[in-house]
Amino acid sequence: MRTPWFTIEDIGPKTTAISEYGHWEQVHSYLFEGSRKAALIDTGLGIGRISEVVGKLTQLQVVVITTHCHWDHIGGHGEFNELAIHQEDRRWLENGLPISNKEILTNLLKEPFSQKLPKCFDPDNYHPFVGKPQHVLYDNSVIDLGNRQLKIVHTPGHSPGHICVFEEETGYLCTGDILYEGTVYANFPSTDPCKLHNSIRRIDSIEHVSRLLPGHNSLDIPRSFLTKAHVVLDKLADAGFVRHGTGVHECGGISFIF
Repeated sequence: MRTPWFTIEDIGPKTTAISEYGHWEQVHSYLFEGSRKAALIDTGLGIGRISEVVGKLTQLQVVVITTHCHWDHIGGHGEFNELAIHQEDRRWLENGLPISNKEILTNLLKEPFSQKLPKCFDPDNYHPFVGKPQHVLYDNSVIDLGNRQLKIVHTPGHSPGHICVFEEETGYLCTGDILYEGTVYANFPSTDPCKLHNSIRRIDSIEHVSRLLPGHNSLDIPRSFLTKAHVVLDKLADAGFVRHGTGVHECGGISFIF
């Protein structure tokens, strides 16, 4: 199903991808519905009103789980009343990102949009969300939606408080920006290539992962992509390249920039 801005795709029972293919980043958010509550994994760019889409998909109370506090994943946070974020990214959510709004807007608009923009979007008044979360997450925190549980896996590297969200029953693993098809960024001062390597190693060790649900680009990446990334990073580490300043490393469709 397509709205004027969002594309909605079923992932599985009571699990939906809400995608923004009209922007060059092709951002994905995910809705998980339980019997008592629903969880929205990230809120996208803030170009369209994601709450209107979510409101048509579920009548349950929604808790927003933030994979990390970057502008392209918190754009719609102001549309919801219940926000959750890892303790290490909390300060950015409450105080703002350590980059200027001008730089963020430059990134937002640096490539042409491939879909018509919604009328509610005004670039001149675009500001990333700043506010206090209602829940602070930690490694191994569990969010119970009612007959459905989501486990928080702390996976720093792309940001200090980056998390993956794992549902053991289905094997779904929301990877945020720690892994997706395309170039994974760990070259900014707030990133850490070694921690990213360790995070990839950790999530590759999780048993019964059936499907990767990334934060960007293609939704159809196989489970084997995770192990492949792990192997690539191991080889880069052995060669001494998993550190800032070593540039772009590409191997078999997997790319990391340090």
